[in-house]
Amino acid sequence: MLADLVTGRSIDGRVLEAIELIWHEAALLDAKDYRAWDALWTEDGRYVIPIDPAIEDFDAHLNMVNDDSRMRRMRIERLTSGYSMSALAAARTVRTVSRFTVEDRTEDTVTLRSAQILVGFRRDTQQTLAAELTHRIRSTADGPRLELKVIRLVNSESAVNASGYLL
Repeated sequence: MLADLVTGRSIDGRVLEAIELIWHEAALLDAKDYRAWDALWTEDGRYVIPIDPAIEDFDAHLNMVNDDSRMRRMRIERLTSGYSMSALAAARTVRTVSRFTVEDRTEDTVTLRSAQILVGFRRDTQQTLAAELTHRIRSTADGPRLELKVIRLVNSESAVNASGYLL
C-alpha cells in the first residue's frame, strides 16, 4: 500500500487498481483503440454524459449520451467505420485525469470521482473540454471493469462540439 501524501493514510489496493484502470481507459481513448476500450466494460455498463450537471436519474432526463453496451458498440462502429462525419476527420486527443476521491466502496465496487481535461485537435482547431468524472469500477473474475462512467462537462448546458471522439 502507498501512503496518501495529503492524509498519511494507506490507500486501499482496490482504489489503486481502479485508478490504474481509469488511466488505462484514458490512454485507450486517446489512441482511439475503441474495441479495447469496450472490453474494459461490464456487460451492463453505462456510459453517460448528462446535460444537467446535477441529475442522478439519467433515464428520466435528457442526456447528450446514455449508452448501454448495445448503444456503446453502435457508437464505436460509427467512429471506426469510416462512413460517418465523426470518423472521417477524427480528432487527435490528449486527456489528463486526476484529483481522485473515493465516493463509495462496497464489497465488489469502488466509485471514484475525478477531474478530466481533454484537449482535442481537429481540422486545424484545438478545443479544450473540462469535466467532472464519476467511475464505478466492479471487481470481476477477469479483473476490474467499468460499470458506470458519468462525464459531467463543465459547459454541458451550452453548445458542446465534441464529435469525433469519446469522452
